[in-house]
Amino acid sequence: MSLSAQQIEEFGEFALRISDAARVETLGRFRNGVAVSGKPVTSSNSEFDPVTEADREAERVIRERIGRTYPNHGVIGEEFGETKGNGPWCWVLDPVDGTRGFVCGVASWTTLIALEHENIPVLGLIDQPYLDERWIGTKGQSKFRHGAVTVKCQTSGVTDISTARVATTDPRPESYFGEASAHAFARLANECRVVRFSMDAYAYGLLALGEIDIVAEAGLKHHDYAALAPIVEGAGGVITNWRGERLGSDDRGEALAAATPALHETALSILNQ
Repeated sequence: MSLSAQQIEEFGEFALRISDAARVETLGRFRNGVAVSGKPVTSSNSEFDPVTEADREAERVIRERIGRTYPNHGVIGEEFGETKGNGPWCWVLDPVDGTRGFVCGVASWTTLIALEHENIPVLGLIDQPYLDERWIGTKGQSKFRHGAVTVKCQTSGVTDISTARVATTDPRPESYFGEASAHAFARLANECRVVRFSMDAYAYGLLALGEIDIVAEAGLKHHDYAALAPIVEGAGGVITNWRGERLGSDDRGEALAAATPALHETALSILNQ
């Protein structure tokens, strides 16, 4: 579905307001000795998975505002699960994407907000409050705001893998990646000029700005990736799973974003050797 100009303005302004509300909860706790606890260990996640009051309170305040303004909309959030709606609209929230960075005082964590229509993301927002950086994307357009300055996003245009800058969060097989996907990422990284780690969703924002050329991830959940496609695609990039399908088409949690179709095709080929 393509949003009308009126819907883009309405939902976009609302997304900005609720991300502002989330900033109040996260910024006051960042680098301020916030208590950290671990989520329950599961078969798919045996590592320490941190959560803080910032995660919970930011999601809580966003949910409250969605409930007041759009009571028929559904909500899916990392911390409090799913609230069913009465129509085709659903907000998908990751209040602090990159909690490991947050608890280490690294300003690469973000707040992710997506709006889906019949399970397809039509609006995405990435917000880095500490740096006052924010990306918002809808089909065909993606914008970046830093302070009072807003610019249109455009990917780098890189097509040659040998000159590409690639990023992922943590490619260890005992973390987000399994053995096979860790080896696949290593093949991809060996073909690229520069490799960077530990930026979580912030890396997709940098890709939309033309500062990174490829992002490859594994182990993602719905709330991790829902906001990404509108921003990457709105800047001219390509984003799919590692099979070249729409994000969420399988349950493997893999994402591959690239600056150009040609670069994406090359990266897909390397990952699937």
